[in-house]
Amino acid sequence: MREQLRKFVLERDWQQFHSPKNLAMALTAEVGELVEHFQWLTDEESRSLSEADLQRVREELADVQIYVMLLADSLSADLLSEIERKIEKNRAHYPIESSRGTHKRPPRT
Repeated sequence: MREQLRKFVLERDWQQFHSPKNLAMALTAEVGELVEHFQWLTDEESRSLSEADLQRVREELADVQIYVMLLADSLSADLLSEIERKIEKNRAHYPIESSRGTHKRPPRT
């Protein structure tokens, strides 16, 4: 997927615009577009979108993921490794016995 995105960007000569700052800003805009689909919905409504709305949300998710991947690539970040490290860090920070069934965050250490 990373190679497909690189090729897509190169074919359009867009790499000149893809600084980490610009990609982070574009990512923020795409997340905003995603959030708009849920704004003012109840929790239940957000869980039962129409098929048309669900498809639009999926397209926004794809846009978000594309910008995450482009940003990671621009920073030479191996996302899978970073995700694995973050899961381990979260596992230590949120032990099951004190985190299960609660939304409260443990104190920062």
